Amino acid sequence: MAYTEKTTTGYGTRVGNSLKAVLMGFVLIIGATILLWWNEGRAVKTADMLEDAQGACVEMPNPDKKSAEFEGELVCATAMANTDETLTDTQFGISENAISLTRKVEYFQWVEHSESKSEDKLGGKQETTTTYTYSQEWVSSPVNSGDFKDPAYQGKNYTWTTVDNQDLWAENVTFGAYVLNESLIHSISSTEAVELNINEQMLASMDKSIADTYARIKGVPTAAAQTEPSVAIADSVKTALPDSIAQDNKVDLEYVHQAGNVLYYGRTMNAPEIGDVRITFEKTVPAKVTVVSQVEGNTFKPFVAKNKKKFETLRMGKKTIDEIFEEENEANSMWTWILRIVGTLLVISGIKSLFSFVETLLKVVPFLSSIFAFGVGIIATIIGIVYSLIIIALAWIFYRPVLGIILLLIAGFLVWVFAFNGKKKLAELANKNKGNAEPEAAPAE
Repeated sequence: MAYTEKTTTGYGTRVGNSLKAVLMGFVLIIGATILLWWNEGRAVKTADMLEDAQGACVEMPNPDKKSAEFEGELVCATAMANTDETLTDTQFGISENAISLTRKVEYFQWVEHSESKSEDKLGGKQETTTTYTYSQEWVSSPVNSGDFKDPAYQGKNYTWTTVDNQDLWAENVTFGAYVLNESLIHSISSTEAVELNINEQMLASMDKSIADTYARIKGVPTAAAQTEPSVAIADSVKTALPDSIAQDNKVDLEYVHQAGNVLYYGRTMNAPEIGDVRITFEKTVPAKVTVVSQVEGNTFKPFVAKNKKKFETLRMGKKTIDEIFEEENEANSMWTWILRIVGTLLVISGIKSLFSFVETLLKVVPFLSSIFAFGVGIIATIIGIVYSLIIIALAWIFYRPVLGIILLLIAGFLVWVFAFNGKKKLAELANKNKGNAEPEAAPAE
């Protein structure tokens, strides 16, 4: 059941807050300007670095054999990433010959969600209604239910135990006759589930510990007793085991369960209760990868371009030089446009904030305030786009003059159209051209 909370903000308080919003508007515009300028520089420098790297990159046909020919060269090579190391999760006694061993912990908890709606009242007051709803979800860390708004849900969360997440990585990963550096190792993503085989004595000890905690929190010593009514559990929150894992490792004790790559603390894996904990174990296994990096002895280091930017990458599977640099250029272009859009939206938001004081003064009559806000929204959008284009153009003039001048001309054209009756003049010109294009009437016979 939803819990609602209503708050009222007085007119004077809103006017005072709007002055803070004006200041924030200036901060947003300045921050957005810096972001837009920096982004263009980043994009140009990254593109130059990629062009430099692609021009220097050579194919290493056989990484299984070390060759002095490639010393100091930026190479593109494909081979198996492998390791002889055994990684051990000492807390659970799990050992795997793997590139990485990961322990991911989740807790079944009540989670609070809120949604607010505000309404302006005659006289300048604002009434805000906030609705709080609660759902049971798997989350990455325990949730403090003592801060929940609804008293009925306060103190509802607890856990049978807490366990830290963990990532273990092999230090010696071979790549043919070479050894990968740490950055390249951590880029390998050939992840598989770990089939657990935890010591039975350890499982029994865990089960007793969880049983004691369960009895202390619930006040009952047996799994059959419950202090809360059962809740229907959606399939989306049930514990799902990977199809690829055989179930012959399944162990079911009263409060601890092992199946596939999941270790579960709770009474039933597929009907979780608040407090349940599930731990998923995964490993990164040897795989064929393509590396673009600079050879240094028997290992690799990042390539340093002429503009001092560094580059190296690892891709899963076999890739060509052209494929890798095409993907890198596409990623650079995508991030450039994302940051341009973010910067422009920040500018627009900042400009709107500059008018927030006037808008708040008009809140005495909400209808007038709505009309004013609509007009400000249109003006702020136009000015924000034009301003952002100018900043981008100036940045490009600084980094790439030709394209920058083109963008500046586009921004100037938009200013002319929207601010100096450009629309009317364009329409007049269009009508004139249309009139000139009409054929003369044939003379009557």
